[in-house]
Amino acid sequence: MTESNQPAQQPEQPHSVPPNAGQTDSGVREQGPQQPEPGQPDPLQGGSGQAGATHAPAGLGDVPASFSPAQPQVHAPDAGQAQLGGSGPGQQLPPPGSGQPHPLGPGAQFGAEHPHAGPPSTGQYYLPPGYQPPPVPPRPKGRGKVVAGVAALVLLVGGVSGGLGGYLGYNFANDSSAVSSLDTPRPASQTSNAPAGSVEDVANKLLPSVVQIQVVTRSGAGEGSGFIVSSNGQIVTNNHVIEGAAAGGNIKVVFQDGKTATAKILGRDPSSDIAVIQADGVSGLPVVQLGNSGDLKIGQGVVAIGSPFELSGTVTSGIVSSVNRPVSAGSDARNSQATVLNAIQTDAAINPGNSGGPLVNMQGQVVGINSAIYSPNSAGGQAGSVGIGFAIPMDQARRTIDEIVKTGKAKQTVLGVEVKEAENGGAVISKVTPGGAAEQAGLKENDVITKFGDRRIDSSDTLVAAVRSKAPGDKVTITLSDNRTVEATLGGVEVG
Repeated sequence: MTESNQPAQQPEQPHSVPPNAGQTDSGVREQGPQQPEPGQPDPLQGGSGQAGATHAPAGLGDVPASFSPAQPQVHAPDAGQAQLGGSGPGQQLPPPGSGQPHPLGPGAQFGAEHPHAGPPSTGQYYLPPGYQPPPVPPRPKGRGKVVAGVAALVLLVGGVSGGLGGYLGYNFANDSSAVSSLDTPRPASQTSNAPAGSVEDVANKLLPSVVQIQVVTRSGAGEGSGFIVSSNGQIVTNNHVIEGAAAGGNIKVVFQDGKTATAKILGRDPSSDIAVIQADGVSGLPVVQLGNSGDLKIGQGVVAIGSPFELSGTVTSGIVSSVNRPVSAGSDARNSQATVLNAIQTDAAINPGNSGGPLVNMQGQVVGINSAIYSPNSAGGQAGSVGIGFAIPMDQARRTIDEIVKTGKAKQTVLGVEVKEAENGGAVISKVTPGGAAEQAGLKENDVITKFGDRRIDSSDTLVAAVRSKAPGDKVTITLSDNRTVEATLGGVEVG
């Protein structure tokens, strides 16, 4: 295995509500400055668009208003007063104490829709310097108060609107009736077991039995993964993870609980890329359950566990993408057919450091040993997962593991031939080993093998993978390109 964030929103502008803007309250309508029709000058704007009048604040009736000559109407300082009637330009209001009648007459009422209010004057009216308006008579109860209340409400809204949001936000934050997530109690701790067959369930079962393997040699250091197959510390991994220590080096095992132990090589098989190491001074370790890789179906869920990039105890999940995939793995994968695997392909993320870790079905059984990944852009850099990973099937690996544990060596299944690609597909025999299974079955040089048992052979690597998926002594029917068939009993060669 090749260790193989819309631009910032503008603040919302506060809405200003003009005084006497046609508001209603209990059927009484304020008759103040009217809003202009589209395309007409604003009643409070001069013909050039400049401000033509200054409104006194509500309640300051002793402050006279100033008026623009361009204005056809004169508005009293108090919001909501009736328009002054008149007969022509230059008419002035009588000075106080002159005894002259007021234009509106005694007892004139103020308010919108006054029944005696005449049409707006077409003349201009000016207040003399130092003019003081007559005292405003008390407003009658009822409608006048309603109107004044409406005017006050208008001004209140206009004056407070800019700070209303902050005021409401403050009160909301201090409102004891408001609901806050911070005030709700913490949820009860989950005490139930993970659902059976879930990734969580699989992880809970397997993590205690998966280890990180660190190798230090004179030429450098490396790391990978492994899984415990015996309580006394026998651990399965890939040969390419530990082969650097075969000629001298140190192996350290890091368990899930953080404890460490040194280890030595029990045996290894470069052709199948499988090795078993023994951790020193340990006992009572949790072991994995081995499953049947032959039962795997494409699309079935699987979980990969290991130490990618030294991140121990990493769990990833995916599916079985394919089975019986011929893949070259190991340190000499680019140069020979010595390590062609009959692999399980998965899209569960596998990265450098995952090598030797388990591929697990959803029952928590180990069905493969993660060994290789496909990284098309890895030249000049470290490989990484692109969703195409490969694992050694457990049916094939189990036999090799058992042989190593028992004898320290493993047997490689052989047919007794050397093969290369055939022009029209298949594997052409380039050399036959004397006395081997192929010779005994009657196979000769230049024979083209197109079928091995029920499996179609479309390349030389496919044939190598098919042979290694079997065990020494297995009998198989071989079909040739000329439709001949032969029976062969596979042999074995001790390796390691």
